[in-house]
Amino acid sequence: MTIRIGIAGIAGRMGRLLAEEIVAAGATLSGGTIRPGAALATLPPGLPVMTDIVALCEASDVVIDFTHARTARAHALAAAETGTVLILGSSGLSVTDEEAVAEAAHRTPIVYAANFAPGVNLFLAIAERMAAALPPAQYDAEIVEMHHRQKVDAPSGTAVALGRAVAAGRGTTLEEAGRESGRDGHCGARGTGTIGFAALRGGQVVGEHTLLFAAASEHISLTHRSFDRRVYATGAVRAALWAAGRTPGLYGMGEVLGIR
Repeated sequence: MTIRIGIAGIAGRMGRLLAEEIVAAGATLSGGTIRPGAALATLPPGLPVMTDIVALCEASDVVIDFTHARTARAHALAAAETGTVLILGSSGLSVTDEEAVAEAAHRTPIVYAANFAPGVNLFLAIAERMAAALPPAQYDAEIVEMHHRQKVDAPSGTAVALGRAVAAGRGTTLEEAGRESGRDGHCGARGTGTIGFAALRGGQVVGEHTLLFAAASEHISLTHRSFDRRVYATGAVRAALWAAGRTPGLYGMGEVLGIR
C-alpha cells in the first residue's frame, strides 16, 4: 500500500509544488487544507479539500506543513493526537512554538527543518565543523541572507539554523553566544564571539545564504543559493517517505540524509 500524504495549505505556491512531487514520488495525495476563499482552480480534480487539520491528519499517513509559524503548534498537536507523521517546514517559530513541537514529537514522528534542500543541510553540517576549527576570538562569524520581498520573518529560519550550527561547533548555543543584527548608527564595536546576522529583502530571490568567518589575516565564506522552490518540495517529500513508520521523535533533515 502506498503512503498517503496530505498537504496543509495545498492551494498555496508551495502546496502546489508539493502535490506535484508527491505524485511524482509514487505516493498517494490524500488531500489538503485550504484557507477560506482560496482559489481551487489549480488543484487536482476530485482532490479532497478540508478546512480542518485534524480531518486531514486522519485521512493521511503523513502531513506536510509549510503554512505559517502561527499554525505550527496546533498542527503538531493534531498530528500527535491522530498519530500522523508531520513534516514541518514553517519558519519563524518562537521558542515556545518549538517546545510545543518537541512535546508533540513524544507521540508521533516529526521532521522539523529550517530548510529541506539537501545542499543547505550539508551546508549546516560543514558550518558546524568549520566553527569548531576556527576560534571565535580570532574568527568573527557573520551570516548574510537574501529573500524575496514578500518574506515576513527576518532573519530567515535557515540563517538562524546556520547561527545555531556555528554556536554548536563552538560548544555553546546561539542564545549564549549572542546575536548581532540590525546594526545602525553608533552601535558600538562588534562583540567577540557573537554571531552576526544581516537580512536583505527584494525582488523574487528564492533564497541566498552566506556564512563568513572573518579573521585579521584571512576570510573564509560559504554560500548556498536556491533557484527554484521545488528543491524544498522534493526534500520535504523525501523526508515524508523516510519518516513514515518511524518511532515517535523529533528528527531533522540530517537524519533523513544520513549525515547525523
